[in-house]
Amino acid sequence: MIFSSPKFILLFLPIAFLGYFYLNRIRLVLAGKAWLVAVSLFFYAYWNIAYLPLLVGSILFNFAVGTALAPNPSKPARFSRRLVLACGIIGNLGLLGYFKYADFLIDNMNAAFDIGFISPHLLLPLGISFFTFTQIAYLVDSYRGEAREYDFLNYALFVTFFPHLIAGPILHHGEMMSQFKSRWTLVMRYRNIALGLFIFSIGLFKKVVIADTFAVWANAGFEGGETLDFFSAWATSLSYTFQLYFDFSGYCDMAIGSALLFNIWLPINFNSPYQALDIQDFWRRWHMTLSRYLRDYLYIPLGGNRCATPRVYLNLMATFILGGLWHGASWMFVLWGAFHGAALVIHRAWSGFGLRMPKAIAWLLTFNFINLTWIFFRADTPENALRVIRGMADIGSVFDLTALHVPTDSLVWGGWFSDYLLRWLPAGLAANILCFVAILLTLGIISRKNSFELMVDAGGQGTAKFSGALVLFCIAMYSSMVTTSSIFLYFNF
Repeated sequence: MIFSSPKFILLFLPIAFLGYFYLNRIRLVLAGKAWLVAVSLFFYAYWNIAYLPLLVGSILFNFAVGTALAPNPSKPARFSRRLVLACGIIGNLGLLGYFKYADFLIDNMNAAFDIGFISPHLLLPLGISFFTFTQIAYLVDSYRGEAREYDFLNYALFVTFFPHLIAGPILHHGEMMSQFKSRWTLVMRYRNIALGLFIFSIGLFKKVVIADTFAVWANAGFEGGETLDFFSAWATSLSYTFQLYFDFSGYCDMAIGSALLFNIWLPINFNSPYQALDIQDFWRRWHMTLSRYLRDYLYIPLGGNRCATPRVYLNLMATFILGGLWHGASWMFVLWGAFHGAALVIHRAWSGFGLRMPKAIAWLLTFNFINLTWIFFRADTPENALRVIRGMADIGSVFDLTALHVPTDSLVWGGWFSDYLLRWLPAGLAANILCFVAILLTLGIISRKNSFELMVDAGGQGTAKFSGALVLFCIAMYSSMVTTSSIFLYFNF
């Protein structure tokens, strides 16, 4: 059951919503919170009930450790708080490492030392990276005295709240606990309901109509295995660049919209990242809660930018290599993270000299760097990534009127119209003409206001924008009913 499925939209979400506010209306506030925890656990168990005890055990463990870490002057500590924190972090990382990285480590050890350890081939529990990182931050802040001791029900709701549980945003207790405790959230707020449905509709359209369409072209290029011509390679890379953005930002829009129905504001995770003019600006706009987490709990503890310049560069590289590894147990993610770390080092050095460039060139360089590195993020092997990149650099195929390196099925999509295009256009361009039209339209979309800005505008302007969102919702719902929507990409992380 994913956010874009009719089961979630027409059954789960209304039942969760009505049950919560009914219990609050009859003044069973604790029962209302317990209801939200229960439906959130059901939402998680729907994927694989075998991993439900894992989530519940993680919550119990971290709440106990967090309680032990909370400063209590009236009761002397029986154990070193630093030792308790270390045990808590090791426990969380051990759980994450076992399920996410055990196969990766064993396979690499077998390859490096020619030994025969058997890989457990574990199925990655859904959302484990997100709820683990969320709770590690809670433990660290409890140790620092920045997190107050909370009751278990609020803590369980903080971790399990279904809009964010599976794929973020990565929450911080400081911005969420006060909302879960507030009595203001206990009654229906019709403005929040309207805004929630508005941004949910935009997110649904992003996922079902835009992301899933680009997924067809991206998957064909990355999984086909054949040599790609210039046009097919660029269509492949740009399709994935837009698929990933609209897939993940669409998920976050739906998460924010779902939470708003319950009067809960989740943090914004995207702020028009493809409008960025440099790599640092990109990371201030892309997956903002992960960037914040890496900054506060990894980069700054390593020394941040308070160190000598070489150490600052080392801190940047370490942060982004580990950030790449967070996305998955693969050397391709490590390589992707290293590219971004190196780009930030170069950007910092460039800025240190006070150098500037025209905005158009800055955007073009930044966007194409992002597009290029997403290839390594998507490809399963370096050879597959280089296959796409070689095609992107194959200038010789630009004016190739033959169909030698163009898959036959990509040439017959338009029947007689495809035949007509082949008379006038290079085969690679004719085969991908629909994709390039979609890319041009999408570039126009990302250059305008993002969904959060539209939501803010809608709060004051009303009818026109809500009517537009209703149209998007109807189109997306129809599409989700007649086709099978793929899972969100970040479910794999």
